[in-house]
Amino acid sequence: MGGQHKVTLTKASPLVSLTDQGAVTGHLQINLHWTMREADLVQSRRGGLLRGSLLRPMQPQGSSRPMVNVDLDLACMYEMADGSRGVVQPLGNLLGDLQRPPYIKLSGDDRYGAPSGETMYVNLDKRDQFKRLLIFVYIYDGTPAFDRTHAVVTLFPYVGPRIEVSLDERAPQARSCAVIMIENKGGNLTVRREVRYVYGFQAELDRLYGFGMQWQRGYKSPQGTPE
Repeated sequence: MGGQHKVTLTKASPLVSLTDQGAVTGHLQINLHWTMREADLVQSRRGGLLRGSLLRPMQPQGSSRPMVNVDLDLACMYEMADGSRGVVQPLGNLLGDLQRPPYIKLSGDDRYGAPSGETMYVNLDKRDQFKRLLIFVYIYDGTPAFDRTHAVVTLFPYVGPRIEVSLDERAPQARSCAVIMIENKGGNLTVRREVRYVYGFQAELDRLYGFGMQWQRGYKSPQGTPE
């Protein structure tokens, strides 16, 4: 097949099996990356989208083009095989652990869509401990702006092609988006595209997917989530 390097999950083709690809060992890397749409930045200056405190301009770094502060966070709700549930996310410094439950670790909190983005790791050597993992993205601060970012979530298995999901649907008021569901069904580890936008935060996603957790307002530390 000429060496397939990427699988793009779409509405028409939303599912891929990590088991079938032989990609069920080692650390699964999950990366969130986004950039602002240049055309929308131009439109915002001309068409008046930038009103009051709608979006906060920040100082450009090495560029004359304006940058807009959109704070996207990568997170994961998990349900383990033993029934325990929880979340890995920047809020509350719930960064997880790769060697102990939940075997999920969030590394870094990128506030401005830097090239490296935000990265999460899942220890697939412990795959039998997992029932389902919901990978989601939320806008912690500022104006909902999913429709003005090129947001992409990419999974990098230890072996095999990377798996990519783009958040390219227009949902201008949404604050959260369920992106990917990873499920272990009878030893078959599957990745399914969700891309379901909601207008609330984790509690609304929880209700949608039935994790049954209790939620309270959380806050980031001023410097993000230091190790």
